[in-house]
Amino acid sequence: MQKRKLGNSNLEVSAIGLGCMGMSFSYGPPKDTQEMTALLGAAVDRGVTFFDTAEVYGPFTNEELVGEALAPFRRQVAIATKFGFDLNPNFDPRGMKGSPGLNSRPEHIKQAVEGLLKRLKVETIDLLYQHRVDPNVPIEDVAGAVKELIQSGKVKHFGLSEAGVQTIRRAHAVQPVTALQSEYSLWTRTPEKEVIPTLEQLGIGFVPYSPLGKGFLTGKMDESTTFDSSDFRSTLPRFTPEALKANQALINPLLSL
Repeated sequence: MQKRKLGNSNLEVSAIGLGCMGMSFSYGPPKDTQEMTALLGAAVDRGVTFFDTAEVYGPFTNEELVGEALAPFRRQVAIATKFGFDLNPNFDPRGMKGSPGLNSRPEHIKQAVEGLLKRLKVETIDLLYQHRVDPNVPIEDVAGAVKELIQSGKVKHFGLSEAGVQTIRRAHAVQPVTALQSEYSLWTRTPEKEVIPTLEQLGIGFVPYSPLGKGFLTGKMDESTTFDSSDFRSTLPRFTPEALKANQALINPLLSL
């Protein structure tokens, strides 16, 4: 497995990472814990050292799964997780309906990190992303809170997810940003115009998520594909039978190259 350093940081990770969200959340019912634990161990055996989770995945259950499964390999791997939603680690909202609101107030970030550390069974978070930009909190305040967490030894690296160019620059001026995570694939090219050039200029790593188009670019989907009601793709226009049929006609020739 090839390795990559994220931007100008000293965080070196496998070129291929493993996003763990779908094991517990969003892509249908939660998967079997023993099966997912075995999958995570198999990924490590194949050279994957970069694993991605978030407090909102579950909520909380995905971090618990990842923390337990990767505990035997802790010195070999880097775990990225995310804050930014209005979740209380002292309250278990696993039965909640709908998405929580955003919350990146500095005091909430620090509270959230205590829960992240506990669930991941770690003393330090390798890479901590703001999951989504909170329009009600200046990004300088967010970066400042993470800077304090880095100084206290609870976090090693700061990341942003789906942030725009000005937000990236403002955050980076307060606390160097190690990585930006955004959706990017043959299907979703948006970051190419402004974001990627800015990252290159500032020395920030780029971590694409959904590189296979949420499953579409695997070539395994067609108009007969169905999704469970707990699978968020069931609500996306791009995954209707009509869209799948039309898109598949375009993508199949590319997949055969």
